[in-house]
Amino acid sequence: MGTTQLETVPEPKYWHLKTVLSEALDQDFAVGEVLPNERELAARFGVARATLRQALEQLELEGRLQRRRGVGTTVAPPRVGVDVGTARQNWPGETADGWQLVTATEDRPGVAVAKLLGASADLPVHTVRRTRISHGQAVAAELLYVPAASVPGLSAIDAPSGPARARAVLRELQRLELEGQDRSVELGSARADDARELDRLPGAPVLVVTTRYIASGGTAAVSVATYRADTCRLTFGDSGDMEIRHEAEAERVAS
Repeated sequence: MGTTQLETVPEPKYWHLKTVLSEALDQDFAVGEVLPNERELAARFGVARATLRQALEQLELEGRLQRRRGVGTTVAPPRVGVDVGTARQNWPGETADGWQLVTATEDRPGVAVAKLLGASADLPVHTVRRTRISHGQAVAAELLYVPAASVPGLSAIDAPSGPARARAVLRELQRLELEGQDRSVELGSARADDARELDRLPGAPVLVVTTRYIASGGTAAVSVATYRADTCRLTFGDSGDMEIRHEAEAERVAS
């Protein structure tokens, strides 16, 4: 059975169109400007609408375009810089890192969450929802899963529900001494609840950052943070910390 040589594979039509569209965005459109509808764009560039959609999806994934509810497809502004490393944070919840508490609940985790925590699906877990604000816009929505066993001092009387419970959970977490953490990043699609908070359309490309916090030899908490892929870029520093930098800053560092 023969093998296909990469250099003999023709460039997909949508990929060529993406390059042409990218040049048009630089020359003919301003940041925030609404693009013509798909029918007009397809006619302008002489391509099928299916090909156009593929090119637009790729440009959205690369952060060049944004799809906005009730507006349409617009030219995206430069990516914002949001530090997600740990060098300047003792524990998630520091007020300086831009996280805003939304609410917290206590219930039994699903199978997927229990697997992340390495715990039984029957054990109670506190779920803290937070939104991260940077440069005046929401750039991430997070679910922080905390086993009840990690915060034994939490009192339901002191924190019955909502943001008050969220603050109490984080306060108890800050009493723990972290031994380490591990983190993974993957490309995903925005779920309906995250899309609402991030002002995106369901299914829009996002970066999912999953962090497991370790204390007393076990998993103390797991964070699943959904970042806007169109406005954020993840980089790793020499220390292994992960951060998001503004593109202009990244160019200065590279030079």
